[in-house]
Amino acid sequence: MIKYNTRYGWLLAALMLLMMGSGCSRDTMKDINTNPGDITEPDVRYLFTEALRYMKPLDYRQYFYDYSYMLKWGQITASSSGNGDRMNEQGIADGLGGTVYRVMSATKEIQHLVNEAYAPEEAAKYKYIEAMTYPIQVYLALLDTDMYGDMAYSEVFQARYSNPPILTPKYDKQQELLILLYNELKKSVETLTNPVTVDGKVIDQTSLGRQDLVYSGSPEAWARFANSLKLKIAVRLLHADKAMAFKIAEEAYSNPAGLMEALDHDFIWNLGIKDYHFNDPINPGALTKQLRDFMVDNRDPRIRFFFTKNSFNSKVVQAFFDHEAENPETDAKIPDYIMELVDYTVDADNHKVFKGWKAPGEPWVRYFGVPTEVFANEKPEYKDYFDPQGLLWKITLNDQERPYNPISGYNTEMVWGRGVMTFPDAPGAAVVQDKEPQPWYGVYMSSAEVQLYLAELKTLGANIGIDAKEAFAKGVELSVRIYDKVAALNKIPYYEEAYDKQHGKPIKLVNGEIEYMLGQPAYQLTGDKAKDLEKIYLQQHIHFTMLPAEMYVSMRRSGVPMYDSNLLPFVPFDGKDYPLARRFNVNEPLKSDKMYQIVLDAYKSQGYTMSTTDVKVLNKERVWYDKGAPDFGHGPNL
Repeated sequence: MIKYNTRYGWLLAALMLLMMGSGCSRDTMKDINTNPGDITEPDVRYLFTEALRYMKPLDYRQYFYDYSYMLKWGQITASSSGNGDRMNEQGIADGLGGTVYRVMSATKEIQHLVNEAYAPEEAAKYKYIEAMTYPIQVYLALLDTDMYGDMAYSEVFQARYSNPPILTPKYDKQQELLILLYNELKKSVETLTNPVTVDGKVIDQTSLGRQDLVYSGSPEAWARFANSLKLKIAVRLLHADKAMAFKIAEEAYSNPAGLMEALDHDFIWNLGIKDYHFNDPINPGALTKQLRDFMVDNRDPRIRFFFTKNSFNSKVVQAFFDHEAENPETDAKIPDYIMELVDYTVDADNHKVFKGWKAPGEPWVRYFGVPTEVFANEKPEYKDYFDPQGLLWKITLNDQERPYNPISGYNTEMVWGRGVMTFPDAPGAAVVQDKEPQPWYGVYMSSAEVQLYLAELKTLGANIGIDAKEAFAKGVELSVRIYDKVAALNKIPYYEEAYDKQHGKPIKLVNGEIEYMLGQPAYQLTGDKAKDLEKIYLQQHIHFTMLPAEMYVSMRRSGVPMYDSNLLPFVPFDGKDYPLARRFNVNEPLKSDKMYQIVLDAYKSQGYTMSTTDVKVLNKERVWYDKGAPDFGHGPNL
């Protein structure tokens, strides 16, 4: 299987642009073919907006390829038709790597203007904006290095500024890169939390205002975000350098900038009322049975935001009853797991009549998942979950045929705004759809994530002044609340009202639900380190359902979900030795490429086999910080 690597492609494209533009200096070019009315110097504020505009770690290509794999490997989703024996393989392309290079052309220009091009007092007016560029870079660089390891970072986009121009940037080793990223965050926080002075004079800072799509130019908010990003680096270092991981965490915790701990601290990305994120539909798969059971059993409201209601509302259940009465020999049937929750009566004509839902009632009874095992669709015990012939969930009434789906899918309207949904009803009923495009709101980083990292680090022994139990509970609560918030912003179906007015319920958060959930044993820490770590990592796993790359990193470094767990088990796909990739494929560069030897040496020094999609190879060859981490499903080893 041939696979190209877009991460390397982005770097090559960037280098080509730089080479094309590096022949003349700014002073040489400024008087050539210039219209006096043209803007010849970029506005730092608009450059910052441009960087944010291309900060897209959840874009179409990533969901179509990388995230679709990761969600299935993490058993968040499975194929609605059953996982095949090659579900552990990557496809022909990916979109995760190289995302950082799309924004660095803007952030590096800002940094150059402020640090080198402008006169000192002019430059000083933009120091806060310059400081805000570093957390953007760091956030995206982590996504790249997570799956590829070493990467070109410290010297990229220097051709237009260096003399001689750097056209072949070095690859930074991951162990050096993570510290470099941490130092950039430290620099950012230090700048944003102190006044900027020139010759003892405090310089007023240029405000971004509405040019900042996330925090409206608030230096306090950006400092808090940058400081919180340090914890992402800390937890990645736990197996490679635990002492450094704790040092970073302790510095971040004690830093006056503070850490994200409230909903209004969260990094929510929205490009505007006409931006729907991407245009084409995606299909990351169906909810898995074990995740459904865990979340419904513990009444976790997030299942309603992450996944869709199935088709079997009371109207559809009654339609199946009516169809059965008219067609006694029909193949169509309501799955047993749904019928177990249906309360019905039988009239004088032996005709079933829907009466109501048994506990736990709506909306919980509208969420069901599929088994994850390879070829589960061929096993008799799972016949109610799959419909290979298209006969089980399709009925005819009122001279109209309609298909239905008892399984919940990944809620794609949480990641793009152009979804069209037809509300389920009996055949012959008027077709009602939710098809109005909605501006997309996405959570890139949240206070919930930060609190769960703090709970993890404290449980492992970091010297931070928190109670792990309190941080854990706070993290879980904030996770529910932020996803309830963005579900409302994205106006996902059923949020405000149920289509089935008589027997349905909306999905928005209800008073008392969080308290009930946190009262369940699976959502409480007890002081037993091993059990507490599993619970913490399970909550990270669930929280990252809408951030698949982070979910996969957490799963990879923790070994959670675990085989044989009595909470949320990692179900063997096809035996416990079933391999999953620990990194993504990298292609051998062309010999004609200027970067050939640098890239080749970087891959060889990491022990990578190039241009392979052999899962056993990709399972064995790990990035630097992953080398001491447990195998998938084997639980924490710290």
